[in-house]
Amino acid sequence: MTVQLDTPFSYKSLELKNRVVMPPMCQYAVEKKDGTPTEWHYVHYVSRAVGGTGLMIIEMTNVEPDGRITDNCLGLWSDEQVPAYKRIIDESKKYGTRVAIQIAHAGRKAQDAPQPVAPSAIAYDDTFKTPRELTTDEVKAMVGKFADAARRAVEAGVDTIELHGAHGYLIHQFHSPYTNQRTDEYGQDKARFGVEIIQAVKRVMPEGMPLIMRISAVEYVDGGYDLDYALELGRRYKEAGVDIFDISTGGEGAPGARKPANTPGFQVPYAKAFKDKLGVPVIAVGLLEDPQLAAQTLGSGEADMIGVARGMLRNPYWALAAIKETTGRYLEAAPKPYDRAY
Repeated sequence: MTVQLDTPFSYKSLELKNRVVMPPMCQYAVEKKDGTPTEWHYVHYVSRAVGGTGLMIIEMTNVEPDGRITDNCLGLWSDEQVPAYKRIIDESKKYGTRVAIQIAHAGRKAQDAPQPVAPSAIAYDDTFKTPRELTTDEVKAMVGKFADAARRAVEAGVDTIELHGAHGYLIHQFHSPYTNQRTDEYGQDKARFGVEIIQAVKRVMPEGMPLIMRISAVEYVDGGYDLDYALELGRRYKEAGVDIFDISTGGEGAPGARKPANTPGFQVPYAKAFKDKLGVPVIAVGLLEDPQLAAQTLGSGEADMIGVARGMLRNPYWALAAIKETTGRYLEAAPKPYDRAY
């Protein structure tokens, strides 16, 4: 059977009505700077659920106030924040969409933090503050903050959780030799921080709920790690408990010679490499908003799910339109009140 955009996907307790994923995209729309979702977030996410998305990943949601990219970013460091997420998740599920939250910490890329923290005291560039190096005890405490945020995500009703280990944020900073120059156990074993977070998060997740991890498959900075290094990280993370990988690239520093042109599908080969090498389901991203390209990527077996980010910002109903174009089976996908549109 050829996998198409509207082919259901099932893995452990996660059952998706189709293969379309809305990846996490920061909205920078928190109004009171308290990390709590607003009416903007409610409308933004629920409209994509109405639009037929199979899996929706709520944007980078941070484990402490100073772990945000900006003060207008989301957080999940307090039990008081849970109800606002639950409202979004409960309403989105009414349309058959499954919901995840991406849990993260910006590390040295926390722009509004008075004093950013990182594995090593290396600034992102000369426009960013120089971070303070976390002590070993603080690193261990940070693992607990990720687990606490995951517990709250489960209380809010998520169907799965994604850990952000890509784009130069804190987990990525620890597993990259470019940004981690520590001499303690978290420097000697650069995957250790990520492994401990995975294990701690899995302990607070329900049995059978899969864990997703987003990872940069290559770094673009000159001297950055390559695909083989990332695949070894993936092996370690899979052994620790990751079930599905969401494959992206770059984000750790100024791009060098390895940076490719941003052409449609440019990151798909990296997703395929993780799928082939590790034998796990993967989400492919990277300018896949052309429905025919998205369908081809699935049909060729290069990925198990397709992430469409900017295309879904422009069109909340991208999934319905893409299924209509590539399969014609749109009436099964559209909400009943919209039948006349098709």
